[in-house]
Amino acid sequence: MKTRSIYLILIFSAGALFAQRQMRKHTANSIKPIRLVKADEQPPTDSEHRFHVDRNDLKVTANGIPEHNVGAFPNRRNPHAIEEQNYSFELPANPKQASDPFSLHENQSAGRGGPPNMPFGIGLNGVIMDPGTAEFWNGDRRSGWNYEALGGAVQLGIDENHAHVQPNGAYHYHGMPTGLLDELNFKKGKHSPQIGWAADGFPVYALFGYDGKDTSKVIKHTSSYRLKEGGRPEAPKGPGGEYDGAFVQDYEYVEGAGTLDECNGAWTVTPEYPRGTYAYFLTEEWPVIPRIFKGEAVQLRSPVHSHGRRP
Repeated sequence: MKTRSIYLILIFSAGALFAQRQMRKHTANSIKPIRLVKADEQPPTDSEHRFHVDRNDLKVTANGIPEHNVGAFPNRRNPHAIEEQNYSFELPANPKQASDPFSLHENQSAGRGGPPNMPFGIGLNGVIMDPGTAEFWNGDRRSGWNYEALGGAVQLGIDENHAHVQPNGAYHYHGMPTGLLDELNFKKGKHSPQIGWAADGFPVYALFGYDGKDTSKVIKHTSSYRLKEGGRPEAPKGPGGEYDGAFVQDYEYVEGAGTLDECNGAWTVTPEYPRGTYAYFLTEEWPVIPRIFKGEAVQLRSPVHSHGRRP
């Protein structure tokens, strides 16, 4: 895979920090309602973000601070305070479809090393979209049973923007970024404004878009993922219980079940791309934030995480 330059200002040794972080052991195996923290507090400082196209690259610099209100952090289920980040990286300005779609959860396989997931993209406010978690059944990455952030089996102190905070202070979205959508004047039934960029350079929208090339028809896009039928393997091979959405692995792609492909996107036209583009859409159903890249993705890691390309 072609290597792209990625510049990140590192505060600590990412590998050392990740190694030091003790994996918490969870045994929950069923979904529960998410207890969202009210987003009624101002961020600790002003948002700074810049997107600039330079030849073949979209250069991004941001401090990771949103412009909308946030929840109280630290809180009972998230002990971390929001802090400024030093994001600086380059996305492809002319993205192309990869020969093989790549899951942001792929790093969780045994023996791969590094964090279990990688971020999906960045919002137009400079906040990272990072739907994965570092929480595993029995605290064992090798088990492959990765808790879904929006499943509620493990409460993560998520606020009303479906966001919370990493140990390094990075505020990031796990689900629909409601505060950002409000700021962008998102309206149901109208074509979504562009809300950000995926790590492969393709644009990101939410829920509503044109029906392919037909600009006279706006549709609500739907996911093609569904819960698997039956039950999970029992211990020691799995957590047991029904496939109900507590884990990422509870879902499977069913081609044609929704309007979107396995990457939660579609080839379409948009107001920003009247000649056509591949575009991702956030959906009400899982995965909400896409989990598979259509193109070649760069890493959008904040300092606490490792920062290589796809292994």
